[in-house]
Amino acid sequence: VETQSSNCCEWDRVECNTSTGRVMRLFLNHTFTKEAWDDLSYVYYDDTWSDDWYLNASLFLPFEELNSLYLRGNSIAGCVYNEELNALSNLEELYMGDNEVNDFITSKDNETELRLINLEVLDLSGNLFNNSILSSLGRLSNLKSLLLEDNNLEGSIDLTVLNALSNLKELSINCRSTEGLRNTACSLSPKSPGVFLPSLKTLILAGFSFNGTMTTQKLHNFRNLEELILGDSFLQTNFLRNFGELTSLKLLQLYGCEINNIGSLTPPQGFCEMTNLQELDINDNNLKDYLPECFSNLTSLERLDLRSNQFFGNISVLKSLTTLKSLDLSSNQFSGSISALDSLTSLQVLSVSNNYFQIPSSLGPFFNLSKLKYLYADNNTIYAETEMHSLAPTFQLKEITMACCGNGGSFPQFLYHQKDLQTVDLSNIYFKGDQFPNWLLKNNTKLARLFLANSSLSGPIQLPLPSHLGLSSLDISNNFFNGSIPIEIGAQLPSLNFLNMSKNHFNGSIPSSFGDMSSLCSLDLSNNLLSGGIPQHMAMGCSSLAYLALSNNTLQGKLFSVNFSLTNLMELQLDGNNFSGRIPDFLSNKTYLNTLDVSNNQLSGRIPRWMGNMSSLETIIMSNNHLEGTIPMEFCQLDLILLDLSVNNISGSLPSCFSPSQIRQVHLSKNRLRGSLPDSLGNCSTLVTLDVSDNFLTGNIPSWVGRLSNLSYLLLNNNKFEGRIPIELCNLSHLSLINLSHNNLSGRIPPCIKITTLEDVPEDYGKILPYMSGIDLSFNNLVGEIPDEIGNFRNILVLSLSHNSLTGPIPPTFANLMRIESLDLSYNN
Repeated sequence: VETQSSNCCEWDRVECNTSTGRVMRLFLNHTFTKEAWDDLSYVYYDDTWSDDWYLNASLFLPFEELNSLYLRGNSIAGCVYNEELNALSNLEELYMGDNEVNDFITSKDNETELRLINLEVLDLSGNLFNNSILSSLGRLSNLKSLLLEDNNLEGSIDLTVLNALSNLKELSINCRSTEGLRNTACSLSPKSPGVFLPSLKTLILAGFSFNGTMTTQKLHNFRNLEELILGDSFLQTNFLRNFGELTSLKLLQLYGCEINNIGSLTPPQGFCEMTNLQELDINDNNLKDYLPECFSNLTSLERLDLRSNQFFGNISVLKSLTTLKSLDLSSNQFSGSISALDSLTSLQVLSVSNNYFQIPSSLGPFFNLSKLKYLYADNNTIYAETEMHSLAPTFQLKEITMACCGNGGSFPQFLYHQKDLQTVDLSNIYFKGDQFPNWLLKNNTKLARLFLANSSLSGPIQLPLPSHLGLSSLDISNNFFNGSIPIEIGAQLPSLNFLNMSKNHFNGSIPSSFGDMSSLCSLDLSNNLLSGGIPQHMAMGCSSLAYLALSNNTLQGKLFSVNFSLTNLMELQLDGNNFSGRIPDFLSNKTYLNTLDVSNNQLSGRIPRWMGNMSSLETIIMSNNHLEGTIPMEFCQLDLILLDLSVNNISGSLPSCFSPSQIRQVHLSKNRLRGSLPDSLGNCSTLVTLDVSDNFLTGNIPSWVGRLSNLSYLLLNNNKFEGRIPIELCNLSHLSLINLSHNNLSGRIPPCIKITTLEDVPEDYGKILPYMSGIDLSFNNLVGEIPDEIGNFRNILVLSLSHNSLTGPIPPTFANLMRIESLDLSYNN
């Protein structure tokens, strides 16, 4: 609040009448809080206090000319006295959306009816009102706009209670429903066909189930409708047959309505007779058919959205829609040529992604579309035309994305004529070994995003001079670029926040000028031929860096210099290099670090205890180094998902407290671990892989392994386990690979063990464990016959039971092992 002597008309959030100097509008959205406005509000309900606060509308009575009041997003639970809200007789606009109001009943009386006779706009969206709110609005005779979306309306909705609102032009209601359960959505009551709102121009009824209670035979009551939105509703075909009665309709949105047959939209009458229609949206309806011929009647259309259906065939029926400005055909099954669109000269936005179109890399069919600004054509087939286009296109694109597949021939020549580009994505197109198009950066000073991944580009990288200040994202990964990374890349592209140069043939050292990129959030230089160390200036200057991948190069030296200030780092991948020395202590203050991968290096020393204090750390991969000592007890404090310390010199035992609640992968193979497996591991119900092979572990295989219900890979081989194979292993229904070989196990093979074949290997398996399915129990002291049940594992690839004391015949069921690649039963009886 300003000083008492100041002019309130000069305050923020206040607008006054320029003639009278009186307050006309108050913009108090997201302003009232209990703490800041204790002097303007108090809590009172049923003689008890609560955390909710109720608005005392009498505070606004001195503003006699107040006609607009904005109160959105203030956690208001209601009004203290309705009559004081109703006393704001000049109010024309009331915005109370995004609060916590459920009704207007107060402790003083049961008056719920609003009597703001001059009110024209009422926004109650995003509150807690139920169906009764409709009956409290009958006296708002001048109301023109009523917004009730995102409340608690449900069940049968009676719109006839709004018949008194003869001036209503806009009505918006959506219903809460359990996602995917249409029978829980709202429906219109049997009285609703009698609703008469002659002035209504816009009707939004989202989340409704139109089950016959209101058919289009009754839509003559809405003949003045210009906009009808029935998104996320359930529409039966009989509701759609007579849409032609809505002759004034300009906008129709039926997105996500589960219309199951395009036949319901075809002539003789209805859908395609709405010749005044300017916008049609029927996306996400699972429609399966050719486009109906009657679409050619919709000659007034400016926007057509057919995405996320299953339309197929060609699109020639659209060529007469010359007024179209926006066309979305993405995520369907259209095929053939795209040239049918060459007549749509008003087109500004075109999306044809995720289809089966044949699109020439020259974009020749679109050369006459002079107004085209945005083209999205990902995941089609790109091809190179045999004839070169000598003419320049008439369009000036701002965004073009054609990431997909195919042979594009030479780099597209039409791009030489583009000057306004902001986004270019030509990833995954074969471009015949062309070089990096630095001219694209020179010609388009507003270019912000350039993606050329996997495009068969080659040669050294030459960046434009002077600096390109607008480029924020650059992906040239998985190409054949070679030579050094430009030494002044940080000065030439200073605004980058995303840079991926991985999977190329870059050599030489990492330029220290990366440290000049203070906005850089993600840097991937992995899978190149880079050498040297990590520049100190980069470790100091890239203060925004959250993702750093330098994997699979020939980098060497210490991990980082002492001056290391990448405080926002979340993922660090340095694996596959020649880094040496100890893990530096200055990593300990990287509180956001989630993933650390330093595997396949020459690191030595002990695993730092401070790693257990990094509360965000979920993935630790330090395999194939020379680490020694014990696994820190502090690791018990981490909620790990993946731990890989395999192929080191780690000794001692796994901490007895180790039991991360979301752990999926534990890899400790080829170390010097001793003792038994801790019982705490039995609580890791999410564990998918347990690999402690090639250690010196002793004792029995614990029975708690049978409680690991998600376990798919169990590798305990090359240890000193003894005793029987626990019968509890039969509880593991997802087991794909079990290796208990080279131990001292005795007894019989449990016939109830189940082996499955994983059809889809989760993403986090691939880097750690190759895909395999099988059983290896070799080099133990097992006795008895081979269970017939093993022959029922039709899809296993490996079965080794050699070097035991098994007896009896080979089970005839082994004839079922159709995919077996390695079978070894040798050295038995």
